[in-house]
Amino acid sequence: MLEFGNLHLDDRQPVYQQLAAYVKRQILLGNAADGEQLPSRREIAMQANVNPNTVQKACKLMEEEGFVTTDGNRLSAVRVTPEIFESIQDELTRGICQEFVDKARQNKLSYKRAIALISELWEE
Repeated sequence: MLEFGNLHLDDRQPVYQQLAAYVKRQILLGNAADGEQLPSRREIAMQANVNPNTVQKACKLMEEEGFVTTDGNRLSAVRVTPEIFESIQDELTRGICQEFVDKARQNKLSYKRAIALISELWEE
């Protein structure tokens, strides 16, 4: 079962979105498998030190995006299909790359130099 006690929240993004992003990262890292149950909403709220209504909003978002399912009053579970995994992987990695490209362009770094730097740093 996923643990939310080590989640570090920041002020840049709504908390419910950070909770959903945390579950996505756990899926991407292989720490959350298809069918794995999430703690109850009350337990998540206690672990993450957030309001239960915020957790409810996060669960609703995760269900809408399809990577969490809830059957009636039972606990929610992670849902990972190859398509969902690919979508999460694309979402999380594209953002990192976009930030880098934006900053590189702001610093007037050429494409060729950016690739050379990435290659050099990748090998370290």
